[in-house]
Amino acid sequence: MKRLAPLIPLLTAAGILLAGNGVLGTMITLRADQEGFSRIIIGFMGTAYFAGFILACFTAAHFIRAVGHIRVFAALAAITSAATLAMLLALNPTSWIIIRFVMGFCFSGLFLVVDSWLNESAHNDDRARLMSIYRIVDLSAVTGMQFLIPLVGTDGFALFIVTGMLLCLSLVPISLSDRSRPKPPEDIKLDLRAIWAISQMACVGSFAIGLTSSAFRMVAPLYATDIGLDVAGVAIFMSLGIIGGAIFQYPLGAMSDRMGRRWVLMLATALAAASGFFLSSLSGNTPSLVYLGIFLFGGFSLPLYSLSAAHANDQAKPGQFVIISAGLTFFFSLGGLAGPLIASWMIQTFGAAAFFSYTSTIHGSLVAFVVWRKIANPDVVVTRPFVALLKTSPIVYRMARRAKAAQRKRKSADQQQKA
Repeated sequence: MKRLAPLIPLLTAAGILLAGNGVLGTMITLRADQEGFSRIIIGFMGTAYFAGFILACFTAAHFIRAVGHIRVFAALAAITSAATLAMLLALNPTSWIIIRFVMGFCFSGLFLVVDSWLNESAHNDDRARLMSIYRIVDLSAVTGMQFLIPLVGTDGFALFIVTGMLLCLSLVPISLSDRSRPKPPEDIKLDLRAIWAISQMACVGSFAIGLTSSAFRMVAPLYATDIGLDVAGVAIFMSLGIIGGAIFQYPLGAMSDRMGRRWVLMLATALAAASGFFLSSLSGNTPSLVYLGIFLFGGFSLPLYSLSAAHANDQAKPGQFVIISAGLTFFFSLGGLAGPLIASWMIQTFGAAAFFSYTSTIHGSLVAFVVWRKIANPDVVVTRPFVALLKTSPIVYRMARRAKAAQRKRKSADQQQKA
């Protein structure tokens, strides 16, 4: 991958930024629990975060067009650093909900800058691998920062200051290098209907992943404490999930570059659902099994957004990468709005086991949608492993054969027309 070297400053800046963001989710959840905030309020803070995400989907592209990728990154990172420190000045639910909204807006814009920059630099034959490297940087940085929580503790102000410092330091690599800087987008209108037409699967996948990923990042620490893990155990629990995502990220991305995005997405989502059902049957009395389950859950669930985004960007034309990133972020944020609130309510109402029953239900629904798209879309070539799976259901298999026959008929008609 010859295009990786010019992107090292961007990946370095993203790694520092994401390290700060990664520890914020766990730290704020645990600190809010210590301060006596209700589970619903904690879930609502996650909802406010993704409400800010949605607002940025409609505005951040305008900023990028006006002043460019680097200046937008610098401005939003500085605001996020200030917002982190502001949480120390007002330890009450209302202030934290407002601050989380501001943080969501800023991080959404920052992710839009990084995602569009990387996709502008990628080609279809290596896009998933490049995005996988970015996700490995993300997940590795987040994993390392989780261990600061038991080391420093969630009491006091030290962890907030360290996080604010990291967010400021993320400005340094990207500010000192402008190599491979992409051109600002010419078209900044967020046309959700056009993005839906480009890839329905990516839109639905982003929404479903938003429902589960947001819940994992912001509510899973409550699951870990409710099953009896201490602060160090919660850090290990969250870290193993993220480590699993980092380890599985590149292999799944490479598989999708060669085998096709939909097949790999369906396989990974099904295994994420199975891992969730496994976790829902466990308790804190079996920590080794809990750690194994969360490792597998993270390994199969965290790469799903990259796979969905790669599928959509494969269809993109030059200049569309910012808009597609904004559109997929919008669908992800819609799921993120509801995910923490639903998950926190389920834990409070039905107990800790309900958390992963919730994620498995969402992942199972996404598998069903991907299967339906492979059958309904005649442009999709049915792969041999998928044929073997479909043969277990004669009705579904006949539908797939008809779709494939329609595809051949249309190709034949196109060839005759050209002749």
